[in-house]
Order: sequence, then structure tokens, then C-alpha cells
Amino acid sequence: MVSLAILTLYAIRQYALALNRLRPGRRRYSASQENAIELSGYYMPRLTVIVPMHNEERVAADILRALTECDYDPDRLQVIAANDRSSDRTAAIIDRFAARHPFILPFHRTSGKPGKPGVLNDATPLITGEILLLFDADYIPGRNLLKLLAAPFADPAVGAVMGRVVPQNTGESLLSSLLCLERAAGYQVVQESRAMMGFSAQFGGTVGGVRMEALEAAGGWNIDTLTEDTDLTCRLILKGWKVAYVNRAECYEEVPASWSVRSVQLSRWVVGHTDCFHRFALPILRDRRLPLAERIDLFFLLSGYLTAPLLLLSWIASFLLFFIEPGPLAPGLGAGAAFIGCQMFGNQATFIEMGLAAHMDRARRQAMLIPLSLLSFFASTTSICAALLRYYRSRWFGGPADAWARTQRSRPVAP
Repeated sequence: MVSLAILTLYAIRQYALALNRLRPGRRRYSASQENAIELSGYYMPRLTVIVPMHNEERVAADILRALTECDYDPDRLQVIAANDRSSDRTAAIIDRFAARHPFILPFHRTSGKPGKPGVLNDATPLITGEILLLFDADYIPGRNLLKLLAAPFADPAVGAVMGRVVPQNTGESLLSSLLCLERAAGYQVVQESRAMMGFSAQFGGTVGGVRMEALEAAGGWNIDTLTEDTDLTCRLILKGWKVAYVNRAECYEEVPASWSVRSVQLSRWVVGHTDCFHRFALPILRDRRLPLAERIDLFFLLSGYLTAPLLLLSWIASFLLFFIEPGPLAPGLGAGAAFIGCQMFGNQATFIEMGLAAHMDRARRQAMLIPLSLLSFFASTTSICAALLRYYRSRWFGGPADAWARTQRSRPVAP
């Protein structure tokens, strides 16, 4: 019954976010369809953009080219292209762009803990900007994106900002198309609805930024986590900073096109996110400076992956119920029926969010794939449970823990 209660509460939260997004006056902001925010007269802060790279020859030139074509004042812009011991042509691509554009600073890392958190930590002393923006190497920012991400920092209470992630390889495979629906639901509905309710956004570690003052106040980067973004989000909130979300700040990414790549990516997220749950969930619940509704929302945000084993239990109960005959086991039928009812109620919330996001994005053809999201849903739940099993086995009994792993790219090598 505890499992049923948790799943029901989690589902109610998802329905509340979806219904809030449906309220009159809620509109879709799109960088491609709406005018960019007017920043004339606004003090343009000096920005530093860091792009961590490891064997990114397929995508390095695309993001560096996009950053050189952005409309931010180059005299107030620093781009740190951080090469973390690449064995391909990444270093040469970075050096080629740096030779042409003075605001690009090559940083060739040859030691230290591998992975993005370590790269960010070692590159921090090179930062000259007041605001630090981050992009993963496979992302392609639009011309006005830097301004859109810088604008919320006009509010001195904002310590970090998050933009919207939009997949650009939607048609590469069925999986990439389904992940596009998931991304749209996560940003267009969940993140935007949470922002409209006054809750802090989840800083995603890319297509976002952090105020250097806030980063220092929070203690800098944690190099011992697999999800430095969630870790920093929690520490910023506990220090009293707000995390803003800008739905119209769209940036285009490459999502996994094969399940083997997706599984590795998902495993890293699950382990890092769950570790943050154990370290920050109780401190956030106890922080009375935050409104109670926001504390509860953040608790469910951190515990999201832990619902996967509960869903698996409900599936097993539903399967067994199919073979149970009436009689002495009748009481078990009630429990099984409750599992089925909760399962249907909870699972529908995710698909409603996908449908709402597709409607707001005017992606009618893509919405036709929503029923096939069951395939991704079942596969993701299985991978999440496997990652949680490894995490808790390592946490309770020792042994090797998951290491930081770069997501493989499928894009053709850029010239």
C-alpha cells in the first residue's frame, strides 16, 4: 500500500503540472516564432561559455561555428573550448577556431579526474565572465540564445538559468523520435509549468548558466558526482538562490539514436540523480525558507527515478492477478486491482504531458507516435531498475561504482 500511495502522489503531481500548463493565457514561447526578448538598455554582463569536449570531432566544429555567429558582443564574450584528452581531431578543430576568433580560448586538459565535472572544475580559474554558460558539444545554439539566457540574471536573486532542449535528429530512428516527445513533455510542460508556479527550475548542465557569485557561494563544482547539474541545483537552492527557466531559449541537441547509447546515458543520470536524492532530499524538506509546495515538488523531482521499481512491482502484481482464480485468494484481488488502477492512473499522466507538448509545439505528425512511447517506457523502466540495483549494491556492499561516460554521437563528422 505504501507503493500505491507513492505512485498516486507522484501521478497527482504530474497531472497538476499538466493542468496548470493548460490554464487560459498559457502560451508557447518559441525562439523561432516569437521575437527575441528586447534587451536594449539592459546591462549586458560579460559571459563565459564553456564547452567540454572529449573525442567530439563529429560535432565540435558545429557548436564552435554557431557560437562565432551569435549576436552577443564579442568584446564581452569568452568561449572556453575544453578538450579533455581527446584522441581524435577535436584538439585540431579547437585550435583552428581559436586562431580565427580571439574570444575562443583553447583549454587542452591533460590530467585530473576524467569527465565533465572535472573539466568544469579545472576550467573555472580561466573564467573571466560574470555569468558562466554551459553547452554540451553536440548542441547548436541559435543566434540570440546567449542573450535569452543572460536576461534572467538581471534579477539579483537568480543564481542559475535553464533553457529548453530541442532534439534536432528527430527522424534518425524511432528511438530519437520518441525521445523528442519525452524532451518536449519535460520542458514545454513540466519545466515551464513549474516555473509558472514559482518553483525553481532544474539546471540541466547544458543550455543554461550560473552566476559566478552563486557558484562560489555554493562551493564550486562537485567532481565526485555523475550529475553535476542536479548537484549544483540543490546546493544553489539551499543557499537561497533561485533557478530560472526560459522556455523560449531553445537549443538543438543530438539525442541517442540507438538503445545501447541511450542505456548508458540513462544509467549515468539515474545513479547521479539518486545519489543527489540521498544527500539533498531531507535538507530541502527541512528548509523552511522554501514554500512547502516547492519543497514537496523538489522532493518528488529528486525521487523520480525511484518510482521505476514501484512500477515494476505493479506490473508483476498485474501479471499475477491475471492467473489468480477467485476463492481463498480473493483479498489479493483487491490489492491487485488497486495496483492496476494506480498503474493506469499514473502512466496516463506522462502520455498526457506528451500530447499537450505536441499540441503546443504543433507537432501533429509526431503526436501519432505517442502510443509507441510504451516501448521506450518499458525499456527505460527496466534500465532504470538495473542502474538502481548497481547503485545500491555499490552503496551498501561496496564494489565498483558507475563511472562518468560520454554519450556517443551519430552525426557525420563536420568539415
